[in-house]
Amino acid sequence: MKGIAHFVTGIAVATLFPEVVGRASEGSLLPVLGGIAALLPDTLDFKVLRYLQSYDLEIDPGPEPNARSIAAAVAGAAREAYHTGESRRVMLHTVRLGPDQWRRYEVRFNREGGEVAVAIGPVVDTGQRPEPGSAIETGKGAVPLSIPIDSRSHPKIVVDIFSGPSLTFRRRGDRLHLGFIDWHRRWSHSLTFAAALGIGTAGLVGLFSLLRGGPPQSVAPHLAGLLVVLGLLVHILQDQLGFMGSNLFFPITRQRTPGLGLIHSGDAVPNFLTVWAALMLILFNLDRFSSQPRLPPGSVFFGLMVLLPSLVLGGLYVRRRRQGLEKRAYERDEIVSELEDAGIS
Repeated sequence: MKGIAHFVTGIAVATLFPEVVGRASEGSLLPVLGGIAALLPDTLDFKVLRYLQSYDLEIDPGPEPNARSIAAAVAGAAREAYHTGESRRVMLHTVRLGPDQWRRYEVRFNREGGEVAVAIGPVVDTGQRPEPGSAIETGKGAVPLSIPIDSRSHPKIVVDIFSGPSLTFRRRGDRLHLGFIDWHRRWSHSLTFAAALGIGTAGLVGLFSLLRGGPPQSVAPHLAGLLVVLGLLVHILQDQLGFMGSNLFFPITRQRTPGLGLIHSGDAVPNFLTVWAALMLILFNLDRFSSQPRLPPGSVFFGLMVLLPSLVLGGLYVRRRRQGLEKRAYERDEIVSELEDAGIS
């Protein structure tokens, strides 16, 4: 989901509590705490953790990328990881030609042929729209890999805009596993982190209240902690509806739990419906906790304002997917949409 969808949903969940709405009517920004918590996981990943990641190999193709050289570098890292048993992290840098020009290239892992193949693509803008006539017909190269690799989730890696993706090669048994942007959706997207941060927030609020003498108007520590937990849980749940998934039980588990694959996190319709439903929930809660509620009963209100548009737009969305109009590298699209949302270039 886009950041705005996470943020608004976090606020909507916060308004489920009468005390939160009551304090908001007095000018408190307490509902925003849920929204901030819902933004936190991606903020940590894209603003902090990605800069702490180290790489064993950084591939910078330069302004005139050579397909075979890129393929040879990737294949070399893969073979090294397989034969040594130690993981290898590879950064695939983008080819930036101008303020709004990028040279796209693709890295494919052919499991049947046992090779790494690279194809240099067209020039694209930041919206990933190709420039007519910019494709390079001869920009292809392949290097034999000769090792069994499990790349079912990522048979094709597309590199075009922003900072580029990272790959991690790990040997598991007799096969080499390919990981995609391993620094994302790890401990920051776990249920254990949500619980720990909620407890920590409650403790800090309680300590602050104690130091101030505990005035009656202070925020209840347990409520502040609960809003943080719910905001994080909303984010994690929304991410699990996509394809990439999250490491839900870090540090007990070290791998992501695959997503349900129901939606593409960057698609307009799911994001619009999420924001719309969250806004309607906020409106309904503000009304029902007021002294004179004016909206119709919940079943009528949500039926007309949420269920009906969801059926119409959701039906069109499902139809487009079934017609194959949105064929994508699903996990890559989730990363690209979040990079765009984070403003990383």
